[in-house]
Amino acid sequence: MSTQVQASVLHGAKDLRTETRPLSAPESDELQIRIASTGLCGSDLHYYTHHRNGDILVREPLSLGHESAGVVAAVGSNVSGFKAGDKVALEVGLPCGSCARCNEGRYNICKELKFRSSGKSFPHFQGTLQERINHPAKWCYKLPDEVGLDVGALLEPLGVALHAFRRSLMPKNATVVVYGAGAVGLLCAAVAKVKGAGKVIIADIDQGRLDFAVQNGFAHASYLVPMKRGKDMDENLAIAKETAAAIGKVENVGEVDVVFECTGVPSCVQAGIFSTKPGGRIMLVGMGHPIQTIPLGAAALREVDIVGVFRYANTYAESIEIVQASLKNPDSPAFSKLVTHRFKGLDEAVKAFEMAGKTKDADGNLVLKVVIDSLGDASSPKL
Repeated sequence: MSTQVQASVLHGAKDLRTETRPLSAPESDELQIRIASTGLCGSDLHYYTHHRNGDILVREPLSLGHESAGVVAAVGSNVSGFKAGDKVALEVGLPCGSCARCNEGRYNICKELKFRSSGKSFPHFQGTLQERINHPAKWCYKLPDEVGLDVGALLEPLGVALHAFRRSLMPKNATVVVYGAGAVGLLCAAVAKVKGAGKVIIADIDQGRLDFAVQNGFAHASYLVPMKRGKDMDENLAIAKETAAAIGKVENVGEVDVVFECTGVPSCVQAGIFSTKPGGRIMLVGMGHPIQTIPLGAAALREVDIVGVFRYANTYAESIEIVQASLKNPDSPAFSKLVTHRFKGLDEAVKAFEMAGKTKDADGNLVLKVVIDSLGDASSPKL
């Protein structure tokens, strides 16, 4: 039997409406999940602000949200291993399961993949800013008792960081620089640190974010990138070299083994190439400018690998292990502190999106990850 649920629906730029939708009973292979915590991502913010994300247009009313966790409300007839009341994190990209990339385990780049809250597939795959959704049990992950639903929602961007780490082939005791101290940059720094990097330096233009990173165990040290721009490309490349050299003096790391570039800003991509030692890797994690001007010769002549990163694949189980282990180690990154602002209920979605577009709130507090909490206190491990 179907029921009626509330959903936050985008109809145009900054036009969010709370509406009622029908929801059927879960199919035999699905769980019906009461969505508890949804983190707002940069792509969600682009859709909200511009009604598009790059060249991907929204072509019909769309519920946003894909960083989510919730509580099982009903279980499909063929599903085992779950019961009503279980806390779960959701992996919201559904691949075809039969193409060459899927067969290799690289389903994140499956051409037929449908991703909740994205306008790429049509009809759009509706996002998680709804009271309840039905979702295949195969792509749901049970959360341990000690892991709250807010942290469960963070497993999605943590998966991006873990996937980037895997593709980086980072050696033990490596030196690492992370450009960008937003949520994904902080998580890339955290994963590198817990995976055995000797030094993790994080660089950003915001001192508050850098202080947060070091004080909460996400990085060993930081560098404040000056707001400096050249009048032409030659001058910009000279500034990029200066930035890389200055970062190299932090903790005397010099050129580093791996750079995680999490901004997509051309000046940071350029500086990242100059930061990387011969034979090292720069990971392009940030989805910024689609066309980049980079010192390709400086990379090629030193055999610096430039490696793309797109979402994640097969990360949730290990991400859960990472956050579990962090709860037992006071020196580990404080993942739960990434959630800086919480809004209760779908009717607060507009306020939540407006906050997510800021770096500081009205009281001067740092804005990192904004979540919409649909069930109460999703930060509680027991919820």
